[in-house]
Order: sequence, then C-alpha cells, then structure tokens
Amino acid sequence: MMIFDLVLLAKIFAISLSYVTMNTIRFMLTIKGYRILAPLLSMVEIVIYVLGLSMVMNSLDNPLNLAAYALGYGAGIAIGIKIEDLLALGYTMITVMTQDVDSPMPNLLRDFGYGVSCYRAHGRDGERLVLEILLTRKAERHLQNKVLEIDPKAFMVSYDPKYIHGGFWSKRVHLDKK
Repeated sequence: MMIFDLVLLAKIFAISLSYVTMNTIRFMLTIKGYRILAPLLSMVEIVIYVLGLSMVMNSLDNPLNLAAYALGYGAGIAIGIKIEDLLALGYTMITVMTQDVDSPMPNLLRDFGYGVSCYRAHGRDGERLVLEILLTRKAERHLQNKVLEIDPKAFMVSYDPKYIHGGFWSKRVHLDKK
C-alpha cells in the first residue's frame, strides 16, 4: 500500500522543476557565450540537483516520488525554453532576399536603426538584392514585420552567429557577453 506524502511530492516536483529550468537556461547561456553568468548559474543548479536527487533516492519505495521528479523535469524544460525565449539573449543574423534589386528596403531599414549590408546576387529566376542584418534577438520580430511591410514576398532566413568581429556591433557584442 502506497502512502501519499503530498508535501514530499510537491518538494520533489518543485526541486526538479527548478533544477531543470536552470539547467536549460544555463545551457542556452553557454551556447550564447556568456562565460561568467553560465558557470555561476551552474553552481546554484547543482546544489538544487543534489537536493532533489537525494530526496528521490531516499524514497524510491514510492513510484509517485519518481513520477513527481519526472513531471518536474519535463515542466522545467518547457519553462526554461519559455524563459529563454522571453529573455531573447544574444544576437541573430537575418538574410533578406528581394526580387526588387532597386528596392528602398536597405535605406528604410537603416532609418529604423538597423545596420544593413547589401549586395546583388543571381538566383534561379534572375537578379536579387540580398541584405545582411545583424540585430539583437529581441528586435527580430520587429525587423521581420518591417521587411514584410516593405516587401511581402521577401525571402528571409535567420540564424545565430557564433562569432562576431569588427563592424560597429563588435564592441557592444563583447560587452554584452561578460
């Protein structure tokens, strides 16, 4: 007969949730190159992990404790991803391609404060104007909306740059990652 210790189940769930949420955020910080914040967060994360794991290991006779840990683990991943999305840490690079090689888009985007480099390229169906734009992830949706206002048929690709050197962004990028 299993005994339901709701307080213990809630503690196990909360600790697992906290640990995995921090683990997910720490992982994202590590990928983005936050060399001081990621290790500091990992120290708190491991303390919480050891506490939660010891609670589960000391009470393996009740499968509900393991289930509470697993539920907290899954919820922690979902919450960690959501928090990282809200924080929108780091930078993104967006490549925009438009069929209008004489498009006013580069200057309009510069008027909005974006740094834009552009060049002409040749695609399957002819010449294109290609724009390369580095921006904070927080501004990504705004830029996408502006591009689509200017050219609803524009092709866009975004990716996270791993290394940034030179240009007017370089100094700010390296200050942000400390």
